[in-house]
Amino acid sequence: MLAGMSSSIRWISYDCADPYPLSRFYAAVTGWPTDDEDQPDHDECAVLPPSPGHPGLLFTRVPEGKTVKNRLHLDLQPTDRTRDEEVERVVALGATVLDDRRRGDGKGWVVLTDPEGNEFCMNTSPAERGEVA
Repeated sequence: MLAGMSSSIRWISYDCADPYPLSRFYAAVTGWPTDDEDQPDHDECAVLPPSPGHPGLLFTRVPEGKTVKNRLHLDLQPTDRTRDEEVERVVALGATVLDDRRRGDGKGWVVLTDPEGNEFCMNTSPAERGEVA
């Protein structure tokens, strides 16, 4: 690799049937802002990065539906509550539990799907893992 030559991730992109509501779902999940110019009829809608240098989430309308498991997915962690509380919150926002991989010792994760069926995982919080903030 040549020194000084690299690429950074600008967007994590989702192909979807309806970008506007899916972007609003992920904005509610992450607490990140949406693009003020997005409208329900737009073919692309964005959830903006939390700070400069981080990728945002981009939702693009495509004609075909989702047919197989994602090859790439988000692994999320709560910032101010437990994993179990966060699972309850995102389910109330419209997520569905697909596979519960929580263990009796408090470890593990939950595989969920967003309103269009894209998988994502909810892990334990840093506090639950004993990590210092």
